[in-house]
Amino acid sequence: MSDLVRAGGLAYRQAGNTGAPAVLLVHGYPESSYMWRHALAALANAGWRALAPDLPGYGDSEPAPSGTWEQHIEALDRFVEALDPGPLVLVTHDWGVPIALRWACDRPGMAHALVISDGGFFADRRWHDLANVMRTPDEGEKLIRAYTREGFVAAMSSVSSGMSEDAIAEYWKAFADDSRRLAHLELYRSGDFNKLAPYEGRLAALGLATLIMWGGQDRFAGVTMASRFHEELPDSELVVFEQAGHFVWDDEPERTCAALVDFLARRLR
Repeated sequence: MSDLVRAGGLAYRQAGNTGAPAVLLVHGYPESSYMWRHALAALANAGWRALAPDLPGYGDSEPAPSGTWEQHIEALDRFVEALDPGPLVLVTHDWGVPIALRWACDRPGMAHALVISDGGFFADRRWHDLANVMRTPDEGEKLIRAYTREGFVAAMSSVSSGMSEDAIAEYWKAFADDSRRLAHLELYRSGDFNKLAPYEGRLAALGLATLIMWGGQDRFAGVTMASRFHEELPDSELVVFEQAGHFVWDDEPERTCAALVDFLARRLR
């Protein structure tokens, strides 16, 4: 895995040869490109070019002006345009799912396969309790400003068995200052699921081979959502890691990477 570099205004990690077919990995909240460290190495070893940006305000990328859902999509678009990797495999997790899938639906032909993990893309979805607090004026500000590093360690460790000290240090960068913290609220407050109504059926219409990977113990995006993706996407495969939680790539690094590389070898080579 390379050191962080920059393109299109975003810091990113990369692995593999520049001329190899590309895989774009889009992280979730409150993570960064660091969450893909194992996948980057596995993909490079399998002959792929892996690209993992830090979304605005996370990891080593500077915040966007407000941090909304739409600004994250625009940032992802600028990143891909700057690198021009050609048709790519799109690998997504958590908030990376609605960010990257809206991007893919609006730009058909850019992605030629999908990997979806622990995130939603349904107009009738409802937010979980923590997100509802973040979306509430005043209550969200109190919550996000009250986070301490010790509290963050406790919160992340309570929902993931794979949170190393290095991972915590990387993900804590998103809480480095007030502007980054308040941008978290903008992301969630811009996350009205009715914005996905115009996308009903459009993901399936792309006709892409899709791997759905999920943590069986996910408290934020239950495994029934994985089954719904599987039912709605005709050319999809579903793998559930029964003992993993929401942060499935941290909880099950070897098995998720093996499933990813196997899927790509079978379906795209």
